[in-house]
Amino acid sequence: MMGCPLLLILGVSVLLFGWDASAQSSDSNCPKTFTVGEAKTYQTCNNLQTLGATLAYTYVVENGSLDIAFQAAPAASGGWVAWGINPQGIQMIGTQALIAFQSSNGSTVVGTYNVQSKTAALNPSSISLTVTNKSAVYESSSGKITIFASLVLGSNQTSINQVWQVGSSVTNSTPVIHSTASADLSSLGTLDLQGGTSSVSSGISHQTLKNRHGVLTVVSWGILMPIGIMIARYAKTFKAADPAWFYLHAFCQTSGYIIGVSGWGTGLKLGSYSKGVEQTSHRKIGIALFCFATLQIFALLLRPDKDHKFRIYWNIYHHSVGYAVIILSIINIFKGFDILDPEKKWKNAYIGVLIALGVIAAILEVVTWIIFFQRKSKNSINRVSEMNGNGSTQSHV
Repeated sequence: MMGCPLLLILGVSVLLFGWDASAQSSDSNCPKTFTVGEAKTYQTCNNLQTLGATLAYTYVVENGSLDIAFQAAPAASGGWVAWGINPQGIQMIGTQALIAFQSSNGSTVVGTYNVQSKTAALNPSSISLTVTNKSAVYESSSGKITIFASLVLGSNQTSINQVWQVGSSVTNSTPVIHSTASADLSSLGTLDLQGGTSSVSSGISHQTLKNRHGVLTVVSWGILMPIGIMIARYAKTFKAADPAWFYLHAFCQTSGYIIGVSGWGTGLKLGSYSKGVEQTSHRKIGIALFCFATLQIFALLLRPDKDHKFRIYWNIYHHSVGYAVIILSIINIFKGFDILDPEKKWKNAYIGVLIALGVIAAILEVVTWIIFFQRKSKNSINRVSEMNGNGSTQSHV
C-alpha cells in the first residue's frame, strides 16, 4: 500500500538531486598555460558544462580587454570548434563567434562568424566585437583544437553570455551544422569575468529542464500508471483488499496524471527553447498520451454502478484506453532516452523497473487465475449440492 507514495518520494528525490547534468564541473585539470610561440599563462580556467570544452582567460576590468584560450575536440576528425559571445542573451542566434578547423592544406584556421540562423550555412563575416591576435592550433595527440584571441569588451563589464560548440565536418571551408543532441543544445551559459566562474543562466537551464521533463515523465506515465493498473487488475481478486484496491488505484492514476501533466508542460517549454529543432514522433506520441490519460480521468468521473446497463461499455473504454496509455508511455520514454542521452545507468534503471513490474505481473497473473478457477470450481460444487438438496427434498414431498 505504500508503493505509490514511496515512488513519489523517489521521483522527487531524483528530480531534485539525482539527474542534473547542468551543474558546473570543477576546474581541476583545466590548463592555464599554453605554448604557442611564447608560453602564455591565463588567470582563470574553467571546465565548461558540456562537450568536454575548457576556457582559459585573463580579463582586465579597467580597459575591458579579454584574452581567451578556448579548447575542445571536434565532434569527428575533420570537424570544427567554436566559441563566442552573445550580446542579445543566452542563446545561439546572435552569437559573435570564433570558429576554427583544419583547412585542406593541413593548417588550422580561425575566422569570425555572425550566427543568425540555426540551419543556414555559416560563412565568415565581420562581428560586433573587436578581435585581435586570433589564431588556432591543432594537437594531434589529443585531437583538440585551441582558439586564441584578444577581444575588447565594454569597460567595467562583469559578465558575458558565452556559447560554445563542436561540429563533425567542414565542406568547402564551410562548417557543417552541428548535432542536435542534448549536450550540443546545452552548450551555453554565463561567464562571470571577475568571479572566475562559468554557469548556466539564472533561470532553469535547457539541460535542467530536459532532465526534469524526463524524470517527471518516467515517474508518472512510466511507473505510477502501470502500478495503478496492476493494482486494479490483481488486488481486487482478493476480497480482503476491497475497497482499498480502488482507492490505491485511483491515487496512483491521479498522481501519475498530475505529475505527467507537469512533465508535458515542461516538454512544451522545451519546444519554445528549441525552435527549429523538432522531435516530431516524440512530440506526437506525447500529445496522444496526454489525450488518452485525460480520457482516463474522465472515466473516473463517469464511472457507472456495477449493475448499470452501460457498465460493460465503460469497462471496455476504460481498459482499452488504460492499456494504450501504458504502451504509448513506454515507447515514448525510450524515445526520450534517445533524445536526452543521459548516462546509461538511468536507462538501465528504468529497464530494471519494467522487468521487475513484468515479473510481478506474471506471478500475480498466475496466482489470480488459480484463485479464479478455485472459486469457479467451488461455486460449481455448491450449485450441485444445492440442486441435490432440492431434489431430495422434493422426493420426500
